[in-house]
Amino acid sequence: MTPAEFAARLAAYQARVEQALEARLPLPSEVPGRLHQAMRYSALGGGKRIRPALVYAVGELYAAPLEALDAAAAAVEMIHVYSLVHDDLPAMDDDDLRRGRPTCHRQFDEATAILAGDALQVLAFESLANAPAGAEARVAMMSALATGSGTQGMAGGQAIDLAAVGRNLDEHEVEAMHVRKTGALIETSVRLPALLAGAGAEDLTRLDRFSRALGLAFQIVDDLLDVEGDPALLGKAVGADRARHKPTYPAAVGVERARERALELEGEALAAIRGFGDRASMLARLAGYIVERRS
Repeated sequence: MTPAEFAARLAAYQARVEQALEARLPLPSEVPGRLHQAMRYSALGGGKRIRPALVYAVGELYAAPLEALDAAAAAVEMIHVYSLVHDDLPAMDDDDLRRGRPTCHRQFDEATAILAGDALQVLAFESLANAPAGAEARVAMMSALATGSGTQGMAGGQAIDLAAVGRNLDEHEVEAMHVRKTGALIETSVRLPALLAGAGAEDLTRLDRFSRALGLAFQIVDDLLDVEGDPALLGKAVGADRARHKPTYPAAVGVERARERALELEGEALAAIRGFGDRASMLARLAGYIVERRS
């Protein structure tokens, strides 16, 4: 797959999930309009859509039609967006900008932002409940999403992160936190389409190894971008983690080691899917995109 082919495919995925979100989000003309407006403001019109891209790429690995994957793609993105809305709140990261725009609580208010996040989370599960799949597959997907976003996944990782502010964590402690905080939803994004497609145990194991390595690499790159990223590309200020004394991978091991570890993890991810051959070319390209990104 050439760089141009990858860029075109990724753009198609991004456009597709935008339409899937648009179709599922309630309209501002419906009561309560302000809450619906906040949900749409947060979910539409921005973001790299990496998690939905993983859903579509894994689904295509099994020749699943894209329309069958829309529900899962929208679900993981709604969970991701809800987490960003809540992370930006004054009680957590207290951020003013997200993707170059005022954060939800700045554009609206704190109470509306909390409710917008709550409603996006619930809507994600509704999306899976209405997926065009058998009951067993839909239940399995909802269970996987709950695990990836709950205390053993994203929410638990965020709690560990908040509790560790001001402490010096070692490399293993930071990795354990990142695997939950960011990695778990990446893993879920890979697992949902595999469950939908009825993948066997061997394939699920391969994909789990791929997504676990990729999820950790994703957060390490995020940590690096907070140190050396371009605010114009990121759409937010850099240096926030250091200012808040938050535990990060570069803080634990240094910038150079963090870069090395991200590349090691990319290699582990690619090795995990080698057995799929050319069918996994889009997944391999996504792994490189995640590790080499500048925003």
